[in-house]
Amino acid sequence: MDAHALLLGTHIAAGCTGLVVGAAALAVPKRRGWHVRCGRAYQVVVAVMTSSAVVLAVTAPRTLWGLLVIAVATETAALAGWVVARRRRPGWLPVHVSLVAGSYVSFVTAALVVNWSSPLAWVLPTLVGSPLIAWTARRVGRAGPRRELATVPR
Repeated sequence: MDAHALLLGTHIAAGCTGLVVGAAALAVPKRRGWHVRCGRAYQVVVAVMTSSAVVLAVTAPRTLWGLLVIAVATETAALAGWVVARRRRPGWLPVHVSLVAGSYVSFVTAALVVNWSSPLAWVLPTLVGSPLIAWTARRVGRAGPRRELATVPR
C-alpha cells in the first residue's frame, strides 16, 4: 500500500469516527463522564482529520486546496469550542455549542459530498444545521449561569 492510500484511509477513518463520536457527544447527557470523554475523543479525531487533510492538500494542491481550508476551519471551530468550555467565562455555553456543533456540520457535509453527487450535499447540512445550532445555543443561553455551570463540566 502506498503512502497516499494510507493517508487517505486515515483521513476517511477519522471522518467516519468523527461522525460517530460527535453524534455520541450530542446524544449523551451533558455532565461529567461520557460527554467529556466523547468531547476529548472528538478533539483527537478532528486533529487527525485535519492533519491528514493538510498532508493530502500539500501533495495535490491544485485539486485539494479547498479541503485544506475546510479542514482548518473545522479544527479551529472545534478547538475554540473546547477552549471556551475550559475557560468558562460568562456566557460560554452558547458559544461552545455553536463552535463545536458548527465543526460537526463540516463532518456531515463531507460525508454527504463524497456519497451523494448533488450540489445540495454542499449546502443542506448548513441549511438544516445552522437553525438547529442557533436554537440550541439560544436555549442554553437562556438557562442562566447556574445551569451553565452544571451543564458541561471540565
